[in-house]
Amino acid sequence: MSNTPTLEIPTAPETEFYRPKVGFVSLGCPKNLVDSEVMMGLLHRSGAELTPRAEDAEILVVNTCSFIDSAKQESVDTILEMVQHKIANGGRAQRLIVAGCLVERYRDEIRKNIPEVDAVVGTGELEAILEAAGLNRPAPAENNSPFAILTSAQIERHASSVNQHSRPEGDSPQLRHEAESSSLSSIPYSLSPASRAEGDAREQAGRFSREAWDGATAALPSYLYSDETPRILTTPRASAYIKIAEGCDHPCSFCIIPQLRGKFRSRPIASIVAEAKSLIAQGVREITLIGQDTTCYGEDLLPSIPLHTHEVSSRPKRSEAERPAVGTATNLRRPELADLLEALAPLPGLKWLRFLYAYPNKITTRLLETIARHDTIAKYLDVPLQHASASVLRRMKRGGSADRFLQIIDKARATVPGLVLRTSFIVGFPGETEEDFAELMTFVEAARIDWLGVFSYSDEEGAGAFALDQKVPKRTIESRRKKLMKLQQKISKRARAAWVGCELDILVEGESEETELLWQGRSLEMAPEIDGKVLINDFGPHESLVPGTFYRAEITESHDYDVVARIIE
Repeated sequence: MSNTPTLEIPTAPETEFYRPKVGFVSLGCPKNLVDSEVMMGLLHRSGAELTPRAEDAEILVVNTCSFIDSAKQESVDTILEMVQHKIANGGRAQRLIVAGCLVERYRDEIRKNIPEVDAVVGTGELEAILEAAGLNRPAPAENNSPFAILTSAQIERHASSVNQHSRPEGDSPQLRHEAESSSLSSIPYSLSPASRAEGDAREQAGRFSREAWDGATAALPSYLYSDETPRILTTPRASAYIKIAEGCDHPCSFCIIPQLRGKFRSRPIASIVAEAKSLIAQGVREITLIGQDTTCYGEDLLPSIPLHTHEVSSRPKRSEAERPAVGTATNLRRPELADLLEALAPLPGLKWLRFLYAYPNKITTRLLETIARHDTIAKYLDVPLQHASASVLRRMKRGGSADRFLQIIDKARATVPGLVLRTSFIVGFPGETEEDFAELMTFVEAARIDWLGVFSYSDEEGAGAFALDQKVPKRTIESRRKKLMKLQQKISKRARAAWVGCELDILVEGESEETELLWQGRSLEMAPEIDGKVLINDFGPHESLVPGTFYRAEITESHDYDVVARIIE
């Protein structure tokens, strides 16, 4: 019933309180998936039993996305599909809960137009899922871990019929690793954020205003989960996401995420490291750090990292407003993404570490050097550039230009040998001319980007661009999208052809989604879900492969986005 692999937790011994069966549908991005996993964890800890079968669920939860029109439509369609399990098909559902971004935008409209919805839970109200489900008393934790991981036998019985993921057996060698202490995780743990001047200024300028949204709560979301928050993983066993920050302060005129998710806020390094250790101890070998903008990480936290002598001497003089509060040490600085990567990269048992969604002007030399220094950190940058025309970027309130972006890319590639780049662009932004689009095409040809996604501009009420004139016709937008993707297809095909003959480590995921004749996996250069695949047609010395395990492989063929490999060890 779910667009993500939702799992049923084994039934615990009978308790004195009600244990309803809850079914989850999670839509949208990995950040939304983590929210779903947290809500599932909260419900399970409070006594609920999770099921992947909508027809068996007494309570249905749809965690929605409303980033663009197509996402909103998918969310509405899914809600209406779940409504049918309340009124038809012989379903057992008694309650329907809608959560996520759609609630932040259309809270009252959902209640008014879909009366079958019993409760709504916004992006900053995850803990309210308990009250919405009628569960207010948490069950005692069964162990010290906040995460529940299932064996492959349990997965076979309970995995979603929509998207099954194989996992290694519970006694597999790679699952016997224990997370060990790391001296790098001893950074002071403070839950009291400082402030981010950029966010404060934009709040005063009205960036987060939701006054025009009927039904939107006045208070912005402020929730941020921690390593102590219960969470049920729904990703393949060897891989997991960690949300390191929430919200966004950027002024991008095409985006309403700041109104939906609130101001930018970071988790402390110690909390993230503790969560990573828990994941590693239970078999996770690939961790992907996510946030609306991971490169802003730490800018809202209190200073806690000791300054080196050269940093103190070269530190610029600060204004009165920027100086630390009374009692704050002046020889400390705020944490940065590079500090977080330095703390996570050496963790025993961690094989691959990556972060997604970097902002172009936040890619520092230190960040690049940190990526280059550690073998566990993927030589991979996901930088949504959105466009290459300076005039379009100005209207988007992003800044930058084709020349500036090429300089950033050249520096990144020079600092990190073998760097893989991913980006995304929006075509058809209001006022985008044929000349602007031609400049974008020229940039893509010159940049030789490895992975590229193209979005058609979506006119979102509440976004700054909604009021702009010179709207581009939908037919023109679609034509430009196809033309850009055709160009990228040629670039990608050439890049993949260069892989033939190379040997590399791959993480085997299981049987191919397209055919039973092949298995599939990913290399370190491929992020989960969004990039190409390594298709395996020869197991080499192995009679069978174990999903969630790393193997050495040789690339034997290439296609537009995928490659074919044989296992060599």
